[in-house]
Amino acid sequence: MSVVVVATVTPKPDRADEVREAILAAVPKVHAEPGCELYALHEGDGTFVMVERWESPEALKVHGRAEALTTLGGELADKLAAPLDVRRLAPVPAGDADKGAL
Repeated sequence: MSVVVVATVTPKPDRADEVREAILAAVPKVHAEPGCELYALHEGDGTFVMVERWESPEALKVHGRAEALTTLGGELADKLAAPLDVRRLAPVPAGDADKGAL
């Protein structure tokens, strides 16, 4: 069963461009990780939001220790206005099955 994660990154206003570049550099590396089904960056209201889907809880656990994420964490260390907000979500199927879940 897939695991969905939403991670919100809030940069300091004067560091937003650096945060964007660091995340963009990490995305292709994460896409290459085993079990990555979706890792999509979105931006709005001064935040960056990653919508993620992983093949399994085990794949998500490996991702948490993978080089791409550990490197990204180091690059973001002094550039954030708030701690990372990472939420693991459970699907609530509703409506059209093709449109009601990631």
